[in-house]
Amino acid sequence: MQRVTRVAEAKKLKPQWLRVDWVEYCERATWCELQKRLQETKRNYFRYGLSLDPSFEHAFLETELNGNAMLYGGGTISHAVLNTNNFRRYAALRHKLTTLEFPEDGEVHVFSSRGVFASTGSTDVHLLQGAGRDAGRREIQQLTPRHVRELISNGSNYLASQVGEDGIFHYGWHPCFDRPINSYNSLRHASTVYAMLEAWEVTREPQLKSAIDRALDRLTTSLITTVRAENKLLSFLVEENSEIKLGGNAVCLLALVKYSELTGTEEYLPLLERLAEGILYMQDKDTGQFSHVLVFPSLAVKEQFRIIYYDGEAAFGLMRLYGLTADARWIAAVEKAFQYFIAKQHWKAHDHWLAYCVNELTRYKPNADYYRFGIQNFVDHLNFVIERVTTFPTLLELMMAAQKMIARLEVDANNRDILNGLDLGKFYDALHIRAHYLLNGHFWPELAMFFENPERITGSYFIRHHAFRVRIDDVEHYLSGFVAYLDYLESGADQKLLSLAKHRAA
Repeated sequence: MQRVTRVAEAKKLKPQWLRVDWVEYCERATWCELQKRLQETKRNYFRYGLSLDPSFEHAFLETELNGNAMLYGGGTISHAVLNTNNFRRYAALRHKLTTLEFPEDGEVHVFSSRGVFASTGSTDVHLLQGAGRDAGRREIQQLTPRHVRELISNGSNYLASQVGEDGIFHYGWHPCFDRPINSYNSLRHASTVYAMLEAWEVTREPQLKSAIDRALDRLTTSLITTVRAENKLLSFLVEENSEIKLGGNAVCLLALVKYSELTGTEEYLPLLERLAEGILYMQDKDTGQFSHVLVFPSLAVKEQFRIIYYDGEAAFGLMRLYGLTADARWIAAVEKAFQYFIAKQHWKAHDHWLAYCVNELTRYKPNADYYRFGIQNFVDHLNFVIERVTTFPTLLELMMAAQKMIARLEVDANNRDILNGLDLGKFYDALHIRAHYLLNGHFWPELAMFFENPERITGSYFIRHHAFRVRIDDVEHYLSGFVAYLDYLESGADQKLLSLAKHRAA
């Protein structure tokens, strides 16, 4: 502490965070042996530290190696690799090593460590995890509603901070070197606003609401365009490259319906109808199939199919609008679409948007075929949900939408038998495992402190195998999953399940 104090005073610093790590295990290797080991490890998933000497005078924690892209060879290389340029750069900054070589027979020490983390303004001292997929971040044995609320608040506050006065987002960042992602996607603008509204329903943060209003104003006045076709006024979300995406109109519906529900406004009802009519314009009236991409302003079909997400988004958006207005046009279009989805076995995609949609559809139409589709959408995917090495936040969304449908099926006397043969214990284990695993995608301060600009990214969410990329749509999916998980925890449904399981065991 005396040394830390002296350094802080000499550099005129006011430390906010203190992290202390100690070595638990170490093994000696050559650089050649390490390179072979890296080739067998997914990029950014090497979870050990490296020391250049046995006394750890020149040591690099796992978080330092990954935070400075020292083992990252670029997006085209799927495995970890020694990046000698980045390694030398950080070694000079960290240890003032001006010359550093990596001879094949040279010695390097691979170690795992644990640590503690403290921050000013808090009496909490967090024990940090050791080796493994949870390495380097605080230990949380069981997620409680308090934890989940904090995760929602952190992520939504981050998104609010990314909305400029003009309503445009900072689209994303490459945090290893604090570089912006210089592109934009109007669809993700709208879908991120939807997730922010879900979070605002939980937090009621004024700063978040202000950011939502700015982003929504930009969406409705600038990004959405209205045209006349087939003697109707149609509205479309138009991308910078003049593409009209089916999913773009869909997420506009989600955002505007949610805003209308939470505020009670009827301001957007005409626009909602025009957006929905735009989706119907993209649907084949005989087969129910959607066209995925049109060209603006001709409205000619550019791509009949682009990505499965668009189908689920469109159907879910129409269902949410039906829930707001009870207009039969929207649910009729969804049922027509589901004839196509079922015939084409869309459940094989295990898509979270289809899970959202079928849950919403069965609220109004408890059709056995729709329920079976919803079960098929996840039933053979549970091992993937449990074991997937990446955080894959949409998996939690898939599970939470499915859970809501299952809860209704359990009390539906006409369709309850559809659950026969489903391993509910495994389902709920997978749900909780995935929710807990998402903690590894959060920029806790004890991780963010090793990146170029910690203040920018703390509280956000990242995709590790994309060099810890932080993008607004990455954050939105973490948020939506955690909002649904919080609702589940606070409903008491989990405690009822535990009680039922104990009763059955007795």
